[in-house]
Amino acid sequence: MRHGRNLSVLALGLVMAGTTLADPKADTEALKLATSSGCMTCHSIESGKPGPNGMKPIGPAWQDVARQYKGKPGNVEFLTRVVLEGSNPYSSHWKDKVSGLSMPPNAVAITEGNARKLVSWILALN
Repeated sequence: MRHGRNLSVLALGLVMAGTTLADPKADTEALKLATSSGCMTCHSIESGKPGPNGMKPIGPAWQDVARQYKGKPGNVEFLTRVVLEGSNPYSSHWKDKVSGLSMPPNAVAITEGNARKLVSWILALN
């Protein structure tokens, strides 16, 4: 009950801040999916948020991911593969921007369909 209320407050705050889509239902569903899949452990939605103990964040903020990939051909498929299979720590363009070395594979935590939904939502962020 408390978790659901906190998620609702977070979603409302994001919508009011203009950082997400205009569809609050999609925002709430995406945040619930991201939280239940463990994504929020490493990622934030908004750019510029510090990581644990004031360090660089573990993974890039989703606004930064959206800016990096929005409008690029094949972006949904590419990012869905990264979510499911992980990323190469030797070719990261997030180097020196985040404290994590690479994205771990998450196929055990999220289905391909849900990963694709989440990626599409991320790419729609402002």
